[in-house]
Amino acid sequence: MAPRLRLLLSDSHDPWFNLAVEECIFRQVTTQRVLFLWRNAETVVIGQAQNPWKECNTRRMAADGIKLARRSSGGGAVFHDLGNTCFTFMAGKPEYDKTVSTQIILNALHSLGIPATVSGRNDLVVNTPEGERKISGSAYRETSDRGFHHGTLLLDADLSRLADYLNPDPKKLQAKGITSVRGRVANLNELRPGIRHEQICQAVTEAFFAWYGERVEAEVISPHRLPDLPGFPEQFAKQSSWEWNFGKAPAFTHLLDERFGWGGVDLHLDIEQGHISRAQLFTDSLHPAPLQALAARLVGCPYRSGAVVERCQGTIADYPEQQTELAQVAEWLAGVLE
Repeated sequence: MAPRLRLLLSDSHDPWFNLAVEECIFRQVTTQRVLFLWRNAETVVIGQAQNPWKECNTRRMAADGIKLARRSSGGGAVFHDLGNTCFTFMAGKPEYDKTVSTQIILNALHSLGIPATVSGRNDLVVNTPEGERKISGSAYRETSDRGFHHGTLLLDADLSRLADYLNPDPKKLQAKGITSVRGRVANLNELRPGIRHEQICQAVTEAFFAWYGERVEAEVISPHRLPDLPGFPEQFAKQSSWEWNFGKAPAFTHLLDERFGWGGVDLHLDIEQGHISRAQLFTDSLHPAPLQALAARLVGCPYRSGAVVERCQGTIADYPEQQTELAQVAEWLAGVLE
């Protein structure tokens, strides 16, 4: 008789790898209850319907080498580093029950002497002298025949960096997506000094086994040691692609303005699926034609600094007499877009 439980542990810290593994396992879930434990190196993870340009300081992320990863579930943006432990519970229906997985996490925390409780729709909190503090957030995904509950536990995360990457530059973005709510958070090592990822994984594993009354051997996953995961190369390619992480952003508008020595420029960009779908440019320049031509050339362009600068260079080739002005516009756009 096949075991009812499956336990997977990831040795990889690549968020695209871990999320691709999660997706492939989810496709296989039928009658088993699955627990997947993992963690990511420095990454901003956004919800399935979120706008990265609204949620994240994408320019600082690029400068600091921070990855962006879009998950397939809903919820808000979070910053991951190796001070976070990530968990995923999966099951086919009718076995899937997110209240069960939440209770397993609570049981694990209680076994470590951490008196956590449930708050709101998806948070675990503890009471401290400074008030209620969030130590875990979750997100969920369901299909007609299966579901998963995944989340993070803050162990020793660098909370000072949350503001670095989750507070966007003050741009005039009018977004139709979902804006994250950033609550007060706390690390578990403030409550239990010295707590480690391995301890949390062990506690969650034991609580998982205890709940179901069964034990199984862990499957350790790494890029060099994959279990049977049909379609993994294709899923990893998708998970790591710009089209998935940025291109799936909800439609939004970016309004930019700048004044140069030769005149002012107001540029209105509509962005759909990560590409500029409409560009309107207003200027008091004495030579507006090249700038209007640039606006027309931007339509269909990926909303990326390098791609926009390429369109600027193409316009300079068409209007060499306005090279200086157009080069200044290109430099400006390179600085405000990412």
